[in-house]
Amino acid sequence: MYKRLLDHLTTAVLLLDGKLQVRWMNPAAEALLAVSLSRVSGFSLDTLLGNDDSIDTVLAKARDAFHPFTQREARLRPLNGEPLTVDYTVTPLSEDELLLELEPRDRLMQISREEALMTRQETIKVLARGLAHEVKNPLGGIRGAAQLLERDLHEPGLREYTHIIVEEVDRLRDLVDSMLGPTYVIKHSPLNIHKVLERVRSLLHAEYPKVDIRRDYDPSLPDLSGDESQMIQALLNVARNAVQAMTDAEMTAPELTLRTRARRQFTLGAERHRLVCEVGVVDNGPGVPESLRETLFYPMVSGRAEGSGLGLSIAQSILHQHQGLIECESHPGHTEFRLLIPLEKHHD
Repeated sequence: MYKRLLDHLTTAVLLLDGKLQVRWMNPAAEALLAVSLSRVSGFSLDTLLGNDDSIDTVLAKARDAFHPFTQREARLRPLNGEPLTVDYTVTPLSEDELLLELEPRDRLMQISREEALMTRQETIKVLARGLAHEVKNPLGGIRGAAQLLERDLHEPGLREYTHIIVEEVDRLRDLVDSMLGPTYVIKHSPLNIHKVLERVRSLLHAEYPKVDIRRDYDPSLPDLSGDESQMIQALLNVARNAVQAMTDAEMTAPELTLRTRARRQFTLGAERHRLVCEVGVVDNGPGVPESLRETLFYPMVSGRAEGSGLGLSIAQSILHQHQGLIECESHPGHTEFRLLIPLEKHHD
């Protein structure tokens, strides 16, 4: 009965002996650590977790004091898997038995970041719309007044000044419209993401022939539902941003990788999706400056002197209209933007 209960828990549970060797683990632990019980039974825990001394110290302390201990957001490095952030609790059952419970935190932390990102994006959108309204009204008045004034001016030199006023007002109006991102409702239709990526690749190759643009596609990905022109725009904005960063750094071997993967049972914000398309745009450039990472998707924020700071903001807005989002992970030599798009069909 107890074994059946433990087998069906979503919490990873391991039973260790007094020497901190693995006696048993439930299926959730096998999935979390990417190992099978038959393969690691009798292994010491430090071997399984890559010689992690910190957890060994806590386990030994719990064993010797015969007292349970809990550790929050510990970083583990399983030998057969990727690094994990977990909460774990160790409970002594006897002098020769310890129960170790592992609760993964990576996905929960990522969901919190995504929800915060979505909330910030909505706040920015509301502020931008309010700002656009306040700016465009007086711009319209200035433009109209300049045109009326032009009618009463007969000297060409003076009329040239009114032309400048009208042109600059139009430029500011276009800039405000760009801050708002796409304003029309996108039309969903079956969309092959690899066709979109090939289009983006060809545009970038023509613009930046010295950049090595590599493909790493998952051919099994089904079509998603979206707006092709808008998706091309979003991916082009992200990829061009990466290429420009490498070009500005004057790298000798700039490399960009376009990657696709499927993610199953994936949560975006507060909604869980059966299948999600992940598009990775990976470069080997200098990385995103620490000062820009929290505001990277804000409009008018740019790390380049001549940049408008609108490319990534517009790309994020387009992804939101597809019920997706963009994440970024960066350090010098490796920057990865991940565009996450649900593969369920949407209805207009």
